[in-house]
Amino acid sequence: MKRDLRGVAGLPAVALVLVAGVLGVQVAAGGGSFEPLKPADACAERVVTTQSEGIEGLTERLVLIGINEAACTLGLSREALTLELAQPGERTDEEIDALREGLKSAVRQLEEDGELPPPSELVNEALDTSDMNGFQKAAIRAIPDAMIDASLDTDDILLRAIDDLDLRDLLANLDNEDDLNKQIQDAVTQAVKDSLLDRLSDLL
Repeated sequence: MKRDLRGVAGLPAVALVLVAGVLGVQVAAGGGSFEPLKPADACAERVVTTQSEGIEGLTERLVLIGINEAACTLGLSREALTLELAQPGERTDEEIDALREGLKSAVRQLEEDGELPPPSELVNEALDTSDMNGFQKAAIRAIPDAMIDASLDTDDILLRAIDDLDLRDLLANLDNEDDLNKQIQDAVTQAVKDSLLDRLSDLL
């Protein structure tokens, strides 16, 4: 029994007409001038938010803003700088200086915007993960919040922490591009806790 192949043979032609029709609609709508997405301008002001709270949320914002600021200083996109910092090899003085100043600029920006929490709000979180003995922790927790906030400044604590960071060693041990934010954030978080507890110890 012979099959009628005329309908089957006409299918490629129908498909061609349909594809041409779709392309025609896309071109008419401006789809004929495709351009790849450009990386965001690192120097453009942007709102940085985080789902985390406490010191972790604070340092996450610092790192996101800080890398943007560093990229702007170096004349790169954030994506290009992130990729560059994740490459093997020693980092240049220019990169280290740009990143450190970027983090410090982030502190000043959050301070000017009134978005830095008072030091007293960070104390318990810092103590919970510290290796201080029970007596030291109890003594610090006994300090009134008003005294802590009158004696310490959050921006000063953060700036000291950033100055103490060994960024060259940190960047030399990055595993890959995806770990950049997390590893810098973890290092900044620990440095902030150490800086805060060091200053609090002076109040005892």
